[in-house]
Amino acid sequence: MLIALGGLPGTGKTTVAQTLARKLAAVYLRIDTLEQAFIRSGSGQADIGPGGYLAGYAVAADNLRLGLTVVADSVNALQVTRSAWRNVALEAGVPLFEVELICSDTTKHRLRVEAREADIPGHQLPTWKSVLERQYDPWNSQHLLIDTANVSVEHAVETIIRSLSVSPPDTRAS
Repeated sequence: MLIALGGLPGTGKTTVAQTLARKLAAVYLRIDTLEQAFIRSGSGQADIGPGGYLAGYAVAADNLRLGLTVVADSVNALQVTRSAWRNVALEAGVPLFEVELICSDTTKHRLRVEAREADIPGHQLPTWKSVLERQYDPWNSQHLLIDTANVSVEHAVETIIRSLSVSPPDTRAS
């Protein structure tokens, strides 16, 4: 199964995705890690465009074809990236489960963004201003929505796991 998480920076995606991957003994795939590796590779190009996502899709597909569950951690802000994750699952012949994380408490969200420290060497974290200005397309596919403003990481992970066993994920590409 491919579990694709998305949401603006500071909503808790990475913490939830890592905890979920640990609990499921799944492959953890973080687009920020891939993008930062490209930047450190010495290409001299800070803007790598879709490279991180394209690498992520390929690594996810390899692991899905091995029969492993993959937890993909990315902002996943655009319809095109969400569609690409759906295509990865479809081509690998596995179910897709999409999760969107939001933080409805603007003050809490801003504090999270501004208080974060990079956990990837050299990674430039977004500012609150850049989070507000980021293009973020509305989701038009079946997905689980979790508001992290008032739930713990453990509760969010348990909600995902419960949802995985209750309702079959939608694997249709759109």
